[in-house]
Amino acid sequence: MLDILLNISLILISASTIGYVYRIIKGPSTADRAMALDAIGINIIAVTAILCIVLRTESFIEVILLLGIIAFVGTVAFSKFLEKGEIIEYDRNQ
Repeated sequence: MLDILLNISLILISASTIGYVYRIIKGPSTADRAMALDAIGINIIAVTAILCIVLRTESFIEVILLLGIIAFVGTVAFSKFLEKGEIIEYDRNQ
């Protein structure tokens, strides 16, 4: 029963990822695209976690943590770019 639910959840998460890819391509604003990219990162983490359960292994735990960190840093950098137009600020007064 658990395997059936996990397979259904993998299918649903994959379908939502396809929807997010459509939002990235078509999205009316840049903020919508940034949110879709962040959601795709979360979906990749969810798929990896479900695969860990299906395969009955703990070897992907580090991958999940790394993906979470990379998704967070990417979202923060992209948000900063949208707000200020640059990611790394240089002090131009010196």
